[in-house]
Amino acid sequence: MDGFAAVDFEFARQVLQRGIAALYLIAFVSTLNQFRPLLGEHGLMPAPELLAWARTSKRAGRMLRPTVFRWVRYSDRRLVALCIAGIVIAATLVLGIPQLGPPWVPMLAFLLLWGGYMSITAIGQTFYSFGWEMLLLEAGFLAAFLGSDAQPPATVVIVLFWWLVFRLEFGAGMIKIRGGREWRDLTALMYHHETQPMPGPLSRQAHLLPRWFHRAEVLGNHFAQLVVPWFLFAPLLGLWIPGPVPALVGAVAAGIVIATQLWLVATGNFAWLNWATIVIAFSAIGVPGIGAVSRTASDEPPWLIDGLPLAWLIATAAVGAVYVALSWPALRNLFARRQLMNASFNRWQLANAYGAFGTVTKERIEIVVEGTMDENPDAATWREYTFKGKPGELRRIPRQFAPYHLRLDWLMWFLPLGHSLEDWFTALLVRLLEADRPTLRLLAHDPFGGEAPRWVRAVSYRYRFTTRAEFREGHERWRRDRRSEVWGPAALRRPGRLDE
Repeated sequence: MDGFAAVDFEFARQVLQRGIAALYLIAFVSTLNQFRPLLGEHGLMPAPELLAWARTSKRAGRMLRPTVFRWVRYSDRRLVALCIAGIVIAATLVLGIPQLGPPWVPMLAFLLLWGGYMSITAIGQTFYSFGWEMLLLEAGFLAAFLGSDAQPPATVVIVLFWWLVFRLEFGAGMIKIRGGREWRDLTALMYHHETQPMPGPLSRQAHLLPRWFHRAEVLGNHFAQLVVPWFLFAPLLGLWIPGPVPALVGAVAAGIVIATQLWLVATGNFAWLNWATIVIAFSAIGVPGIGAVSRTASDEPPWLIDGLPLAWLIATAAVGAVYVALSWPALRNLFARRQLMNASFNRWQLANAYGAFGTVTKERIEIVVEGTMDENPDAATWREYTFKGKPGELRRIPRQFAPYHLRLDWLMWFLPLGHSLEDWFTALLVRLLEADRPTLRLLAHDPFGGEAPRWVRAVSYRYRFTTRAEFREGHERWRRDRRSEVWGPAALRRPGRLDE
């Protein structure tokens, strides 16, 4: 640190700008592929209906976050155009092209990404209700003020990234301590690898590790989330304490955060949550001698302070002041008895509260969707629809999808945890009975090859990973037992309507 300029954090800035832009690129690609069948004009939860409601209801209008579709009528074509624009802008930032100009150029690029993606999440309803959507928005806004390659990053912006990592990690740690008993008795990871929303290729191997290892995992998690984040701010001491120690402490803290997130990447599929945490944790890693350096007060012109243009310094200082005001609710929430998880305190999704998995489910219940061509459902042969990320065929190895986000698969995991079936699930069954091609493309396998089934139903199963001995017997990675029929059989009696 060198006063107003974080001269040793050029490497951190490069990782932040390019990494956050890469995550935006993935988010826009995910939206391009999935938004229309989920939320488009003919989607499961059509966004135009939400927008029409917001126009006719003052209360709904106040609740709706800022979106360009409040002023420009939504259409699937316009949604595609927005996604393509976001992909192009994000790709240029990944390549570092806007960063070659003055700081206002990358600022405008990131603000366009931020505003464009907020326009999507604002109308995304339950399919865009995940905490990492807020995280991506906040990271994109802060990245807008990292500047360009011609000058060092502003200290205040780098510190705001540390504050983001702190809220993300410490908030998650406090949620766990206040949450399920399994986090306090160190048993949470004995279940989590098996019951997490979308297991990865190594999740079964992680689940089969010894119980002592799972207890050590929980202890390591508590250390990484409750103790380590405080040391991310150590480089600030370098303003008063000479030598490399403060920067080294911050870098070690960031390294621990990154290492724990890489373990989660290896053992699960949490969209871009872990990758975003890794990217922003690099903000605390200073590498001297890279990038632009600040000048001494004697040889720099009056419009430069520590190598930063005065106008840019004023702009970043204003962002810091605004963040101080916006952060008070999130700071208070961290130490509140009834801590909120993944909550935003303003319409702009800035200075949010984060957290995940305050409780861990002890068993994995899956809703399996089946269909049949037979006329009589009571004597029918039923065949399963297979989802891309959910457990299905018992021998199949779970695939690695993260940081790509399979939104339908994630909501299917939440479905058994609710007290009733969601409206979007009823709409999904209708689309399956219609053999709707955009909807079928969201699945891994349609057992009817594009033809419309006569009946569909939903059945609950308990899934568990096989032991090593069970795997040697039948080479199955899952065992399951049927629980109950939770919906149907249902047929399509008239367009858009189910009759059981």
